[in-house]
Amino acid sequence: MHTDGIGNTQARVMIVEDDDRLAQLTADYLLNNGMAVEIIRDGITAISAIVEKQPDIVVLDLMLPGADGLEVCKAVRDRYKKPILMLTARTDDVDQVLGLEMGADDYVPKPAKPRVLLARIRALLRRADGQDNDDAGRGKGDDGTRLEFGDLIIDNGAREVWLRGETVDLTSAEYDLLWLLASNAGTILSREEIFERLRGIQYDGQDRSIDVRVSRIRPKVGDDPMNPRRIKTVRSKGYLFVKEIS
Repeated sequence: MHTDGIGNTQARVMIVEDDDRLAQLTADYLLNNGMAVEIIRDGITAISAIVEKQPDIVVLDLMLPGADGLEVCKAVRDRYKKPILMLTARTDDVDQVLGLEMGADDYVPKPAKPRVLLARIRALLRRADGQDNDDAGRGKGDDGTRLEFGDLIIDNGAREVWLRGETVDLTSAEYDLLWLLASNAGTILSREEIFERLRGIQYDGQDRSIDVRVSRIRPKVGDDPMNPRRIKTVRSKGYLFVKEIS
């Protein structure tokens, strides 16, 4: 983030959208709400711009000339650790799941209402800064900042994870989910509870983002995706992070 001329902190938002009218309307709304905005209109330019400029958040349309949103997300994810909010077709679950699998932190169906988009952007920025006031990602009654499970270490102060001494590469959203599960180790958390605590809105029963993120986290923390022992799926109930695995 950077400061304006009078010392106020502004979030730097990069909008990647080829619809000029929509991009400008969105930019104007975010500018009026105290954010600094840059518009990029094609995927190829976006890849280099995201990596070079490291904005605080990227709002990324799925359909773009040059390279689509999925290609952009995949290309930058290893070199850009901040939030990516993807704009997807309202009814296309496949696009939403693919976006999450490519490393997007959240998605908003189009056409996105400006106030909804602003709320999602602010929520992602709070989580990225580790300043979410509703303690999303923190365990119930857990005031520690470091958890250790054998060779897996999760440090919430640094928002970093190590497995056998090596740093684990997680997106901001993946880290939040892992910390929530790990800090409630031994307790089954329902999808409804996970969804509401991490995203601050009610679970609609259809969103698959939690399941996709769990599937991405498992191999990163040394779990077997086909026979998970660390993060277990409890049928009809939710997910369980196991304290000790044999």
